[in-house]
This record gives sequence, structure tokens and C-alpha cells, in this order.
Amino acid sequence: MTATDLTAPHPSGARLRVPPFAVVSGTQVHDALLGREEHLVRVVQDTYRLHGAGLTVNPPSSFLRFPDRRSARIIALPASLGGAAPVDGLKWISSFPENVTAEIPRASAVLILNDPATGYPYACLESSIISASRTAASAASAADWLSRGRARPSRIGFIGAGLIARYVHTFLAGTGWTFDELGVHDLSSDSAYGFRTYLEQSGAGGRITVHAAAEDLVRASDLLVIATVADRPHLSDPSWFGHHPLVLHLSLRDLTPGVLLASTNIVDDIDHCLRAETSPHLTERLTGNRRFVAGTLDDVMAGRIAVPADRTTVFSPFGLGVLDLAVGKYVYDEVARSGELQVVDDFFHELRRYG
Repeated sequence: MTATDLTAPHPSGARLRVPPFAVVSGTQVHDALLGREEHLVRVVQDTYRLHGAGLTVNPPSSFLRFPDRRSARIIALPASLGGAAPVDGLKWISSFPENVTAEIPRASAVLILNDPATGYPYACLESSIISASRTAASAASAADWLSRGRARPSRIGFIGAGLIARYVHTFLAGTGWTFDELGVHDLSSDSAYGFRTYLEQSGAGGRITVHAAAEDLVRASDLLVIATVADRPHLSDPSWFGHHPLVLHLSLRDLTPGVLLASTNIVDDIDHCLRAETSPHLTERLTGNRRFVAGTLDDVMAGRIAVPADRTTVFSPFGLGVLDLAVGKYVYDEVARSGELQVVDDFFHELRRYG
């Protein structure tokens, strides 16, 4: 693995170098992340702290939609991460819900990492696993921080039984969570029972129940994981949440404003979360203000806000591109250390201005 010298020196005096370009496969990503749940939660928490300190650039995501495929979209998440291991880049992730009818995953993604010194991209990583892992690590972190000060949840429920639900359970189990009861609800009975089989095979302790009605699952859960493909709110009755569960609202568009207004609301980034017709965005439209948002997860970690135990708490993370960069950079470094980096020789051809 080599890099190519450029003719112009960097202002610091160091000579700039074009980094080699590598492709990191899904298998390599999976192997680098396997069993690293506790470390990845720390990576995500450190990234939230950098974001809260203003050491990131995280522009609004761009949505590519299609008039002939109304349920589908492809999203671009550009970002820049500062700190001790800076990196710039872009996640390009598609969501095609109709894929599940063909028994292939709804989402697919790639992540591009760019060198902060030259701007040259130096890696393309399969990113559906990175995206799921950073989402699950964020959820596990929120479950930990937002349950402090209240009885630790012993009954977990999953609304939406897809890949994200599986990763969230894996990260919760990998960071020490156990449950006496586990509930599942999905509009697809095949998905619900498939997830139940996964839970049984994963060695999850406790009683596992598939609920036919969302209300029954909500009422039976102290910790609720919502990971659906819903494009509009469908959980509308605040009384279902009268026992004040902790809700990880990962799919962002499931709860009506009435539910959010009866809850303590924590987000990852206020400006990002209150857009694109998410449930918090609809609540802002209804109320004309953002006072229903208590703050961010970084605010909670830093002790700037306290989460009351006598109210439902809802964590609604929009999903920050800087989290993908942090996890992707970790994967890249691990693969590079293993000596298995697959470099594309001569990927960049025109490296001199005049030939």
C-alpha cells in the first residue's frame, strides 16, 4: 500500500500525499465490528460529545425521492468529524421498502471516507452494517443514560422486527442488558415470528411474546424499541404510555404529537430531528415552538438536563452522519491493521496538473 506525492507542499510545510484508495467489503465490516458492542457505544458517545462541543460539521441530509416509487428514497449524509482522528465523508443510503417482498433487505448503503488534508477519498465501505451498528450503539447508549434515575427496565418490546431491531437487541445484550420479558409486534406475522426465532436462538432469557396488537405490546413494555418503515404516525393514544416507559423512537415517524407532548423528549440534534416530517417536526408545526424538546443526549450525558422518572421519555435520533464516519473510520483502521485492506491500484490517474 503506497501513497503518491503531490508537487505542492502543504502550508504546514509537510508534503501532501494522495492516499491509496481501498474498498472494504461487508464481510470485512462485519468481522471488524463483531463482538465490539461496548467499544462502539463508547465511540458513539465520544462522537456525541464532539458534536455537542462544535467539533463536527453535519449539514442537513439530502433526500432523493421518486414520483413513480413513492415509498422509496436515497439519502445523502455529508459530514466532517474533528477531534483526535479527523475524517470527512458521505453516507449514501437507500431505503426501498418493497425489497422485503423479495426477501432482500430494505436498506443498502456505502460510506466514503475523505482525507481531511487533501480531500481525496481514500475508502469506500459497505455501510448497511455500519449504519445499523451506529444506530444500535446510539440506542444502547440512550437506554443506559435515560434509564438512570429510574428502575432499570426489565420488559422490552419491539415494534418493527427487522434488521435494526435485531442489531439493537444485539447491542443491548452486548452491553449487559437482560430482560424478564421480551415482546414483538410487526404488521408482518412472518417478520414477528422470525424475530422471535432470532431471540430464542440468540440465547435471550425471559419469556418471549408475539403481540397481535401494538397497544398490548406498548402497555407490556418498560423499554420500547420502535424501528418500522412507517411514513406517518400510527401510535396515537397517550394512555397506552401511562406507565411511563422509556421509548427508543428510532424510525422517527411513529408517534403522534399528542404522545410526544405527554412525554419528555430527547433528541440527538434538535435542528436535524425537527425536519423531514418526523414526529417531532409535526409536533413543532402543531405547537409553533420547540419547547416540548427537553434537550439532546449529549445534554443528558453532560448533566445539563435531568430526565424525570415519572414521565414517559422518548429518544428520537435523526441519525447523524458523523456517527457513520466515526464507526467507519474505526472499521477502516481495524482492517488496515489486519493487513487485509483491498487497495485499488491506480484508482486516481490524473495526479499532475499538466501531465
